[in-house]
Amino acid sequence: MPSPPPPPDRYTYARAGVSIDAGNALVRAIAPLVKATRRPGAEAEIGGFGGFFDPRAAGYLDPLLVAANDGVGTKLKLAIEHDRHDGVGIDLVAMCANDLIVQGAEPLFFLDYFATGKLDTGIAERVIGGIAQGCTMAGCALIGGETAEMPGMYAPGDYDLAGFCVGAVERGEQLTGERVAPGHVLLGLASSGVHSNGYSLVRRLAADRGWRLDRPALFDAEQLLIDVLIEPTRIYVASLLPVIRAGQVDALAHITGGGLLENIPRVLPEGAHAMIDADAWEQPGLMAFLQAQGNIEPGEMARTFNCGIGMVLAVAPALARAVAAELEAAGEVVMRIGEVVEGARGCTVRGSAGSWSGQADWQAQHVA
Repeated sequence: MPSPPPPPDRYTYARAGVSIDAGNALVRAIAPLVKATRRPGAEAEIGGFGGFFDPRAAGYLDPLLVAANDGVGTKLKLAIEHDRHDGVGIDLVAMCANDLIVQGAEPLFFLDYFATGKLDTGIAERVIGGIAQGCTMAGCALIGGETAEMPGMYAPGDYDLAGFCVGAVERGEQLTGERVAPGHVLLGLASSGVHSNGYSLVRRLAADRGWRLDRPALFDAEQLLIDVLIEPTRIYVASLLPVIRAGQVDALAHITGGGLLENIPRVLPEGAHAMIDADAWEQPGLMAFLQAQGNIEPGEMARTFNCGIGMVLAVAPALARAVAAELEAAGEVVMRIGEVVEGARGCTVRGSAGSWSGQADWQAQHVA
């Protein structure tokens, strides 16, 4: 009679590549960071199966809830390759919170998703520390999240991020753009860099042109090129909320993928067309560098990058100067970049030989 087969080796989750202990250690490490994001309506404790938020405690009487989710995109590859993990969490919050503020909504709470092949608690803590910092900047509570360790799904050292944010606005006070009409002034708020869109093109240029990212930038000898490229997305919530609640803004456009050309029309009513004057502001050094390195046409710039403008406001002409002054006092760089005219819902960006690339007079148009 044959002998029975030997007992199988003892398998554990850790042997399969997932460390429960590392996950628990991360939760303990980030607990103080999460707690620091507390705000009225949320205690911001972690460890349960879900996070609670009380809109009444936040001061809302009849709120509409507004939700947004986003990621950071291939900017994460630069962060991973150059050990710049501390700011991408701010990017994650910014991409969601800025999308809420354009609806007139105050960001209330945030949840994150961090996925990797093998959990490095040190790196994860740096990333989540940035998320907590971004939540503090946006005024929202970090009430939960998920850390997923998935062997075989990601290359060694790689990770991905997703963010989910919910905000509120009192019923009837939401920004829909329906009040925008020909004659409205368009104000632009300066961006902090590339923000979190267009990095597939940035990385392609870096590879094709052989950029040394660890060297000073050609347009700013005080900073390494990698640090300029990785600068976190600006969060506009704190400066915009007061002018929104005062009824001084009729529409807002967050300039993300699609650039100026495709994002401004999203908040315009039928019969309103945005005319943008590219001569109204100086192209930031980083944007000029990208344009020159890639020989990028001005129209392509206007639909790929933010070109130095991270947020656009539509305001009544009589309020434009006061709104600009209030935003400047709040720390924003404000530029009058155009106006709304009669026409098909869309956007036209025009420049002369003195704007952006220094090419001949040009224009790019998008009709929604």
